[in-house]
Amino acid sequence: MNLIPWLWAAGFLQLLIASANFFAPRILHYRENLARVSPLVREVFIVQNVYIVLVLLGTAGLCFAFGADLAGGSRLGRCLSGFLAVFWGLRVPIQLFCYDRATRRQYPVFDLLFLSAFVYLSGVFVVAAFGLAR
Repeated sequence: MNLIPWLWAAGFLQLLIASANFFAPRILHYRENLARVSPLVREVFIVQNVYIVLVLLGTAGLCFAFGADLAGGSRLGRCLSGFLAVFWGLRVPIQLFCYDRATRRQYPVFDLLFLSAFVYLSGVFVVAAFGLAR
């Protein structure tokens, strides 16, 4: 099985997740909520959000440019796929158990879409990391 198209889809999903960070401030009322915290906490929050978007863009780029390596073409690619499997796999329990249930119920479609994306991403990278598509 050729895993590269699945990794391209993973790259596209990561781009979609990164783009969600442009809509989240309005939907989740960042301005109002961040007005209640200290300037340092606000600045750290903003910088970390920017870095998360950069990481997502970078990993999406890796999926598009180095899909063959991520699919098992090199040890470094398998190692990176393993890291991404853990990275996205951890997002599943975080989504289910750490986020406020009332907020998740308020946005059930987004909750399901994000959860589905995290499951897909972790699955694709597990398959790539362990060379299960060969």
